[in-house]
Amino acid sequence: MKISSLLFLSLLLSFYSTSLHAQSDSLSLINSKAEVKQISYKQLLVPATLITYGIVSLKSPYLKHKNEQINNAINNNPSKTFKLDNLTLFIPSAAVYGLDILGIPSKHSLKERLAISTISHAITLSTVYTIKHTTPTWRPDQADQESFPSGHTAIAFTGAEMLWQEYKDQSVWYGIAGYTIAAGTGYLRMYNHKHWFSDVAMGAGIGIMGTKIAYWLLPLFDKHLQSKKRTPFTMASPFYNGKQLGMVATFQL
Repeated sequence: MKISSLLFLSLLLSFYSTSLHAQSDSLSLINSKAEVKQISYKQLLVPATLITYGIVSLKSPYLKHKNEQINNAINNNPSKTFKLDNLTLFIPSAAVYGLDILGIPSKHSLKERLAISTISHAITLSTVYTIKHTTPTWRPDQADQESFPSGHTAIAFTGAEMLWQEYKDQSVWYGIAGYTIAAGTGYLRMYNHKHWFSDVAMGAGIGIMGTKIAYWLLPLFDKHLQSKKRTPFTMASPFYNGKQLGMVATFQL
């Protein structure tokens, strides 16, 4: 991995450690109402493990060999593809709003969810693209050198983590379903010979972490988002389908 990629990841991960209490096992974020939001830093374990695996795999001959073994075990015929992954990556994010429309209340308001979605997707996509363009890695099908990490998987897990956070109090099965679809997206990326297992692991870690950061930052926006005074409101949410990057904008006048 090039030095610039390591620096970028170091800065990203250092964001979390700066908020650690010296005598506490949790992270604290103080919002505009002087309330303290306690966040267990054990939440970092899964995404940090996935990201670490992805980084190590870039220089590990053993893990590179495992990548080939895993992909061959999934699908050893490059001509066989199943392109549903271009759709499934958006399902968890769509469910965050769809369930609420169906009458299943979410944890946060629409404005808050839009803010969380914008922040999390911005973090996820900027991280994915920075690493892709500073760490060239050939895809399994040799199409290009933008294999690491998987953008499809990152977007899917961004939505899955948000779905978990918003609806776990209603039923854990909503979050489980979201993560199942996200994992299926990663599986299809390998089945279609677009990514290695390490690409998928890295993408999943980035997606989960980006969403957690967005939730930790939300209190900083609460005062504005929950203001009783009606003000013009604009929210934009980026999307990525593997080849194209776009933006969906919401306006309230």
